[in-house]
Amino acid sequence: MRRRLIQSTLAVVLVVIAVFGVSLVIVETRTITESARERVESEAVRLASIVDSRLLVEEKVTAAVLRDQVAEDRYVVVRLPGRAPIEIGDKPEGDVISASAPGEEGETVTVQEPRSSVTREVGRTLLIIGLVALLAVIAAVLLAVRQANRLASPLTDLAETAERLGSGDPRPRHRRYGVPELDRVADVLDSSAERIGRMLTAERRLAADASHQLRTPLTALSMRLEEITLTDDPETVKEEATIALAQVERLTDVVERLLTNSRDPRTGSAVTFELDEVIQQQLAEWRPAYRSAGRAIVTSGKRHLRAVGTPGAVAQVLAALIENSLMHGGGTVALRTRVTGNQAVIEVTDEGPGVPTDLGARIFERAISGHNSTGIGLAVARDLAEADGGRLEMLQAEPAVFGLFLSRTPPQKSRDDNRQTVR
Repeated sequence: MRRRLIQSTLAVVLVVIAVFGVSLVIVETRTITESARERVESEAVRLASIVDSRLLVEEKVTAAVLRDQVAEDRYVVVRLPGRAPIEIGDKPEGDVISASAPGEEGETVTVQEPRSSVTREVGRTLLIIGLVALLAVIAAVLLAVRQANRLASPLTDLAETAERLGSGDPRPRHRRYGVPELDRVADVLDSSAERIGRMLTAERRLAADASHQLRTPLTALSMRLEEITLTDDPETVKEEATIALAQVERLTDVVERLLTNSRDPRTGSAVTFELDEVIQQQLAEWRPAYRSAGRAIVTSGKRHLRAVGTPGAVAQVLAALIENSLMHGGGTVALRTRVTGNQAVIEVTDEGPGVPTDLGARIFERAISGHNSTGIGLAVARDLAEADGGRLEMLQAEPAVFGLFLSRTPPQKSRDDNRQTVR
């Protein structure tokens, strides 16, 4: 592209120079020739007037008298009636420019100038025109190279940006080139890079959340299936199968919840539900894992509390806290329920060493973990709690106490909708 731009610009300049240069040469040649002819004619008239003035006062007209009035490169012949011609200067050879002027006393003055002088002047003019044309070509080449670089370099840069996007590097470059059309393309590519970056981040986050959130139900489900394979008691098999089916339903709810959050994290399906049911479900799921670890999990506090939220999301938050206590805590894990103001609170605590001081302020950030875990569990749990209008906080660091706060009153919008339905 750069070569084509230079060639096209140079071709245009050469055509313009050829058209206007030839015209200028023709015009200048004619102008110089006419000017030389006018000078010779003017010279003849001037000399004729000098001869007339001398003849009127009866002064002698000689070559010596007129020599100072004639230019060196001119040849002059003065013809007087009844006298021999007076010649001044050297007679030129070859083609000449000649002009004659008659005098009032019957004399005739003829002036000749060699055409070579005109040729020399035309040659000087052509040289000047040629130099100007050469300078114009050089300037055109330099301008064409600069313009080609200004256009070609951004296009190469934009092609590299598009190639980077295609190879999975969505970082915007934020480069502008001072050309509106190219800057518009750069704006579009940067916007596309930002959108692709957000999409990739969302997909990676969904994959990480899914991996973390599905691991716990799948582990619990596999434990129930192992219990079924190790027992011959039909009642035990039936009980474990019932629990396994409940866990399958919870697994389905986890998947639906993850997909919903990936489309719109603010989307929630909050309802009023019994906290005891969710807590007992979690106790039933996690007791086998705690028994295997030689630990216990218990519940205490206010009973028959009702809260507003999504039962499946609340179960996932509690599962994340219980699993966190199993992996990083110690001793007995307790789930305590209480009421504060218009909120129901579920506290999860254990008898372990607690949260390190350097992690306390960042414990809910993604990829933050003190024990080589994924560092996403608490971050996902907080997102789930906030999606239902609740909040998850660390109430105490040593020993660790986490509190899940849920509203006990349905949202105002829901009450208004119910009131409109009754009407």
